[in-house]
Amino acid sequence: MRKQYHIVPRDGRWAVTGAGGQRASSVHDTKAGAIESARTLAQGNEPSQVVVHGKDGVIQREWTYGNEPYPPRG
Repeated sequence: MRKQYHIVPRDGRWAVTGAGGQRASSVHDTKAGAIESARTLAQGNEPSQVVVHGKDGVIQREWTYGNEPYPPRG
């Protein structure tokens, strides 16, 4: 199963969280810093995905790393 890292706004800063997680892996002053951190985490934990959200919560960009087996289980 693919691990997801979401970049979301939090209290005027940008947080990197796991899918469904409330606790942030890291918090950054800039969105670019959060993206860089999330991409580094994702590249070290393939298969994985980085999902970037805007201030309104809408998904703006995604990156996927590694291959998932096909067909997926389930």
